[in-house]
Amino acid sequence: MFSKVLVANRGEIALRVMRACRELGVKTVAVYSTEDADTYPVHYADEAVCIGPAPASQSYLVVPSIIAAALNTQADAIHPGYGFLAENADFARACAENNIVFIGPAPESIEQMGDKSEARETMKRCGVPTVPGSDGCVDTVEEAQAFAKRAGFPVLIKATAGGGGKGMREVHSAEELEPQYKAARLEAGAAFGNDGVYIEKLVLRPRHVEIQVLADDLGNSISLCERDCSIQRRHQKLIEEAPSPALTNAIRRSMGLAAIKAVRATDYKNAGTVEFLLDEGGHFYFMEMNTRIQVEHPVTEQVTNTDIVKEQLRIASGEAISCAARAPFAPQGHSIEFRVNAEDPAHDFRPCPGTITAFEAPSGPGVRVESYVQAGSRISPFYDSLVAKLVVYGQDREEAIARGRRALQEFKIEGIATTIPFHLKVLENEAFNKGVFSTDFLETQMGDI
Repeated sequence: MFSKVLVANRGEIALRVMRACRELGVKTVAVYSTEDADTYPVHYADEAVCIGPAPASQSYLVVPSIIAAALNTQADAIHPGYGFLAENADFARACAENNIVFIGPAPESIEQMGDKSEARETMKRCGVPTVPGSDGCVDTVEEAQAFAKRAGFPVLIKATAGGGGKGMREVHSAEELEPQYKAARLEAGAAFGNDGVYIEKLVLRPRHVEIQVLADDLGNSISLCERDCSIQRRHQKLIEEAPSPALTNAIRRSMGLAAIKAVRATDYKNAGTVEFLLDEGGHFYFMEMNTRIQVEHPVTEQVTNTDIVKEQLRIASGEAISCAARAPFAPQGHSIEFRVNAEDPAHDFRPCPGTITAFEAPSGPGVRVESYVQAGSRISPFYDSLVAKLVVYGQDREEAIARGRRALQEFKIEGIATTIPFHLKVLENEAFNKGVFSTDFLETQMGDI
């Protein structure tokens, strides 16, 4: 095991990694921008290094600064968390070049799965179901029109280097295709420095179901069941749960086996997530693979009794997956995560940075809160709006929903608007309570928020 790990991130995920390290007896180094100097993770770490001013482009995304901080503090390894540099192959390569372990997959795996078009072709070759789509990138409007004519509308234009819904456009008619194609390329170029796009048939009213995977250097590769992430807004997840209300045991087994095929086809190591679309007929299709820890990993931890961050640390240090002997996993109980963001649902989820004047987290049986704030903390406009993750666990979905409702009612955050009222409205929704919904839930089931 490592003696010291630098956490190249901020907020709740930085604190989550540091806590796992402390339990394993590993010292930690925090890196921070001037904006984050007084945040709890900076004080919690054994050491802290300022790496630049508030904009992420001048701090959390500056590879030389982070590498220098690791070298100067003699850190053995770097954990990237999620976002920022977590899926940056050049960062992983820079770590290796400086004899620092990157707690994540190899740069080649990041590149292979980070290019959505290449990832899709890789999955097709290894027998993982994929949505019918273009062969690689579509470089001209004419090529896009030709594919749409063959496949039929609706189609989905997607950035090959994309994520988080950026560079993604639904097209429902021939008249929409050219402007949406151009808009997708412009957005992709601005967001990722790569304006390449590909096109696939749009699966109508799908569920978003993902499989958590772990793989080590000793030949172990396992799936840790699924998460349902269908409650979204503009392709951004809001509520996640495990297990999925839509999966039968047969579909769960098939989806898990497909995820392991993806892992082995790419020689993937460490934690990752293979994401699928599940249609109304029970057929599933590969969407993408995220080569990092996910925001929603706690729900999987709850139903499998596994610490995924500790497993990441063990794998990266050359150890075997400690929970491999318990595979294959069957989910035990039910867990739901509510992302509490500094956003105002009543005004189209408008970001609401500011100072928190009161913060009282819920507690009691089956309640877990992942956060980094307290009364007096400031939610910065420079970064993601996530304030906390409320994770509840019950013996079944009904109990988890009841526990989520109770915990949300207890959760007190003042000084800023949050998404807590939105989550309570979801829990009042009949379709959600029945577990019958898809990724268009907000548009078709929620009405006025």
